[in-house]
Amino acid sequence: MRKIKLTKTELKTQKNGLKRYKRYLPILNIKKQQLQREMEGVRIELEKTASELNKLRKEIMPWICLLGEEVGLSDLIILKKIETSVENVAGVDIPVFVEAHIDIKRYDLFIYPLWVDKAVDIISKMISLQAEESVLAERLRLLEQELNITSQRVNLFEKVKIPEAKAAIRQISIFLGDQQAAAVGWARIAKKKIQGVI
Repeated sequence: MRKIKLTKTELKTQKNGLKRYKRYLPILNIKKQQLQREMEGVRIELEKTASELNKLRKEIMPWICLLGEEVGLSDLIILKKIETSVENVAGVDIPVFVEAHIDIKRYDLFIYPLWVDKAVDIISKMISLQAEESVLAERLRLLEQELNITSQRVNLFEKVKIPEAKAAIRQISIFLGDQQAAAVGWARIAKKKIQGVI
C-alpha cells in the first residue's frame, strides 16, 4: 500500500476511488459470469464435435484397410479455407466457425474403386469437423484468457483496492477528527487566555 497523505483532498480522492471500485465490481462480476456461461457452451459444442468425429471414425473402421491402397485420396480432397466470423462476447472478439471450404476434385468413377465415393464423403466431413473443432478450441482459449484477466481484476478490486481504500478513509478520518478535536481544544485555551488578558 502506498503512503497516503492525511489531508481532506486525499480523503475525497480515496472516497471517489472506493465509489468507483464498488461501481465497477458488479460489472466485472457480470462479465465473469458471461464468460463462464459462454465457455460452458463452447465446451458442450466441442464435446458434440468430438462425438461426431468419433462416430465417423467408427463408421470408417470396417473398411479402413482400404485407405492404405494408393489411390490418391489426398489429391482428391483439399481444404481451401476455413471461413469464420467474429462475435463479441462480453467485450471480447472471438471467432465463430461458419464453414470449411473443401475442394473435391472430379475423378473418373471407372478408374477409382467403389469405396472412394464413401471415403471422400466421410473424409470431407471429418475435415470440416476438425476445422470446426480447431475454431472452437481457439474460441475457448480466448475466452479462458479473458476470464483469467477478469478474475484477476475482480480479485484485485475485492481483496486489494476496496480494503485499501476503506483503510485509508478510516485512517484519514481518524487523523482529521483528532486534528479537529485538537483545534477545538486549542481554540478554547486561546479564548480563555484572551478573556483572562482583557
